[in-house]
Amino acid sequence: MALPSPADAMPWLRARLVAIQALIERIKSNRVLLGILFMVLAVTMFPFMNGIVQILSPRYGSDQIIWARVTSHLVFMLILFMPKEGFEVFRTHQLSAQVKRSAAQLMSTTFYFTSLKFLGLAQATAISFTTPFFVALLAWPILGERMGFHRVASMVVAFTGVLIVIRPGSGVFQWASLGILCSACFYALYQVYTRRVAGHDSPNTSVVYSVLLATAVMSVIMLFRFKMPETWTDAGLMFSLGIFGGIGHWCLAKAMTYAPANVVSPFQYWQLIGAVIIGYFISGDMPDVYTWLGAAFIIGAGLYMGWRDTRAKH
Repeated sequence: MALPSPADAMPWLRARLVAIQALIERIKSNRVLLGILFMVLAVTMFPFMNGIVQILSPRYGSDQIIWARVTSHLVFMLILFMPKEGFEVFRTHQLSAQVKRSAAQLMSTTFYFTSLKFLGLAQATAISFTTPFFVALLAWPILGERMGFHRVASMVVAFTGVLIVIRPGSGVFQWASLGILCSACFYALYQVYTRRVAGHDSPNTSVVYSVLLATAVMSVIMLFRFKMPETWTDAGLMFSLGIFGGIGHWCLAKAMTYAPANVVSPFQYWQLIGAVIIGYFISGDMPDVYTWLGAAFIIGAGLYMGWRDTRAKH
């Protein structure tokens, strides 16, 4: 396409700005589209965070990396929200659910970060895609959402995909794969409680509470385990864990606010692309055919479950 001449540059630019503004207004008026956009933004952040974990893991213990993740997350969020909201950011109408969210987030992060040093990013990400199936399983006793046949069938297909990825009994099996499964289970619990508080507390409050308990617990542990960062680069990487994680979880809370979970959850599979790219830059490795095949099973089952859930509500 030919560029406009200098004489026509300003009208051309003005027309493009008007078109962009119209697109933004259209997105803002469509809550479902906003929810999808926030989910995509959320899962774009997480591969960067996980890649940094793999960079830091050879030199620092998992407990310190977890502490850096949750503490920098809390500090970053408070810097953003407290100047405008003050201590109102801590006001919650669902204190019990928020504490359970924070505990589930701590357990999920602990299992994930501890296991990630032994696995490739793409492999760990593929296994973590079982989270929606654990959400379906846990939403029954906690939220009263009953499981139909299609959900059970989807779970069977998804866990077949997990078995393809981890290949128990083979020479490539890593016990850390089971740690990622445990992480997915606790992350599902975190998401279920996120749905419970979404209609009562603001996303700002939820994203602060998501790491409040974890920060307190890990700070006590760091009194005995802290190791001074070896370089300013390492210190910066540790703080950036909270930036990527904080933005990601704030976008996740916003996504749940704007659109139903079954609509936005399938878009979390975008995370696999980022995990493959960042994993390649860190280690130079690409996922093997079993990882791709297993991921296809898991993603296909997740998309089918989301489609059936959406269809059932219409």
